[in-house]
Amino acid sequence: MSVLLEATGLVKRFGPITAVNGVTLAVAEGESLGLVGESGCGKSTTARLITRLIDPTEGTVSFAGRELTGLGERALRAVRRDLQMIFQDPYSSLNPSRTVREILTAPYRYQGLRPEPGEIEELLRRVGLLPEHADRLPRTFSGGQAQRIGIARALALRPKLIVCDEPVSALDVSVQAQILNLLLDLQEQERLGYVFIAHDLGAVRQVCTRIAVMYLGTVVEVASREELFGAPAHPYTAALLSAVPIPDPKIERTRPRVVLSGDLPSPAAPPSGCPFRTRCDRATGVCAAERPPLERRENGHEVACHHPLS
Repeated sequence: MSVLLEATGLVKRFGPITAVNGVTLAVAEGESLGLVGESGCGKSTTARLITRLIDPTEGTVSFAGRELTGLGERALRAVRRDLQMIFQDPYSSLNPSRTVREILTAPYRYQGLRPEPGEIEELLRRVGLLPEHADRLPRTFSGGQAQRIGIARALALRPKLIVCDEPVSALDVSVQAQILNLLLDLQEQERLGYVFIAHDLGAVRQVCTRIAVMYLGTVVEVASREELFGAPAHPYTAALLSAVPIPDPKIERTRPRVVLSGDLPSPAAPPSGCPFRTRCDRATGVCAAERPPLERRENGHEVACHHPLS
């Protein structure tokens, strides 16, 4: 599979705070890449950088071989036909004064196009809504239905890649499963690529074939789903997986836990060297002196750690 999206050395500073610090990622056509980590680790900022909703302080983003970083709004318009986004809060991402039809027609207008007769109704059917919903306002829908409208808007121009920024975290658990299944069905039908951002490892495991783990603005591990869940190499990843409940009560009661000490450091004053060292029981002097690079191991497994797990 050819690389569709590539981000290299992305850095984003907001005054004294470095929200994203040297993130490098690649997504192939039709691939689902998960991006996970604690709240405040820089996942959503990374999403906005790779979709060029905000500009990076440093680094580059390319899509389908075209460099995006220096493009103006006019040049970005053609790219945005193939690169779309689903937002975390479905209500705040939908204009409350516009009908669903007007919301779904907006992507076409932005590209100087018009939907074909019946195309809006067909979009609604594809995401599990009814054609008559087209003439209602967003406030008349449940959270799950509103997110389906957001998904329909992202699908309108038949994109190649959709960045999903925590698309189910604001929804009830039963509705989350429906939305995740919808995303999987649409990917199979359209051969869509996803960058799926979440703090819920269960959701990521269901949707993604490859997963990147972020900590304090940096990527500390990248691996296939099987490798990451079966043999995590970074101590932080092991701690995240330890917190995921297992549906067997006997195993859940007896399995070992990895409990991190301390809180996530402030991005305004990150630790020297490895950003995770202040919470890691494997840290040594080299961890304080040198920031570990993200290095590739066997099977494409990448880890940024001076003392990785065996």
